Amino acid sequence: MNGESPRRLGPIRNLGPLSGPLIAFGGPLGNIDALKALLIEARALKVPPENMICTGDVAAYCADPAPCVETLRAANVRVVMGNCEESLAADAQDCGCNFIAGSTCDALAGAWYQFTRARMTAPDRAWMAALPRGLSFTMGGVKLAVIHGGARKINRYLFASDRRALAQEMGALDADVVIAGHSGLPFTTDIGDGLWHNPGALGLPANDGTPRVWYALITAAAGEITIARRPLDYDYRAQARKMRAARLPEAYARAIETGLWPDTAILPEAETRATGLALAPLSVAWKCSNLVGP
Repeated sequence: MNGESPRRLGPIRNLGPLSGPLIAFGGPLGNIDALKALLIEARALKVPPENMICTGDVAAYCADPAPCVETLRAANVRVVMGNCEESLAADAQDCGCNFIAGSTCDALAGAWYQFTRARMTAPDRAWMAALPRGLSFTMGGVKLAVIHGGARKINRYLFASDRRALAQEMGALDADVVIAGHSGLPFTTDIGDGLWHNPGALGLPANDGTPRVWYALITAAAGEITIARRPLDYDYRAQARKMRAARLPEAYARAIETGLWPDTAILPEAETRATGLALAPLSVAWKCSNLVGP
């Protein structure tokens, strides 16, 4: 079943102070074409691999789960454990995605998950098992934490319209800024004493009717964090062709091409209404009042 993970977040690995810029991105989801495009983008922006953080779900819906794992491991990009890594590390029977029972995504999960599971080696699973469930660091004296879904549940879906839930989750973390993935939609929400950012999913479009994917470029200066939501173009047609050749679910190959998800069962009303509305690049500057250092 794709239900709630029984495991809580657990200890967060502290990286100490980092100097930016930093790239944060959501799950590649087995989409090597998008991942390679991001690595090229990072080199153009002069962001080294150690300043790149993935919110987890490296291998999932798309056609290249093993190359995505191999590429991230070789590049030494920092990765937080997602529910897919949790399940694959344990060689579990399902992805633990927490889809709505009976939804289209729930029905399709078995096919892509078993495809991915069959392509993971013992070293891949060991790497996944050793991933941290969270990372913390400071930039410009601001405390940041990176997790996959929620602070209490690895596979909790959280969206911009869930302001009360976001505030509750942030209260469980010792951070001024939280970067989290899992829900697949990019957003930045100021919740008063903190900022919650989701960079979206690198491997799938943002249900906005375009094939683009998204990542975040994060900088800091004098206690101010700036998060730029940036689009990424890549050869989505190549990925869709590979998915069809691998006989993966057609609904996800179409999503790669059209930018629309197979279903919106997990979305709150506000996010459902935004289906097909093209996102625009966005930059948010947020001033922290609780600096921990220079």
